Amino acid sequence: MFAKLVAVSLLTLASGQLLAAECKVTVDSTDQMSFNTKEITIDKSCKQFTVELTHSGNLPKNVMGHNWVLTTEANMQPVATDGMAAGIDKDYLKAGDERIIAHTKIIGAGEKDSVTFDVSKLKADEKYSFFCSFPGHISMMKGAVVLK
Repeated sequence: MFAKLVAVSLLTLASGQLLAAECKVTVDSTDQMSFNTKEITIDKSCKQFTVELTHSGNLPKNVMGHNWVLTTEANMQPVATDGMAAGIDKDYLKAGDERIIAHTKIIGAGEKDSVTFDVSKLKADEKYSFFCSFPGHISMMKGAVVLK
């Protein structure tokens, strides 16, 4: 009886671990203007979600800097365009831009930064995108964020 109870408890524990949502992702950026992913899936059960951005390249941020910016798909290009004038010191993002849901700072070789945001800001019926706002990078450094 005891062995059966332990087996059921372990199975329940294992099942619970399998069902637990991962509410964090690491995204790597490179000197070749690329992210290591084109899609990030966020489980609706996550209250908060964290994106850790790393830069595995060799170039400094003023030459090949990258950030991670989250907006709706419709706002992606306008946010990037408006951010160009802000300059590197403001992470190529217009100050106070309410279209930006979350973002990291611009990082260079060997650096990392992270951002945690409230998942309740995302709506199931909206399309979201992430991108790098460093001038010219959006053409290659972008992807989708999916709420499931």
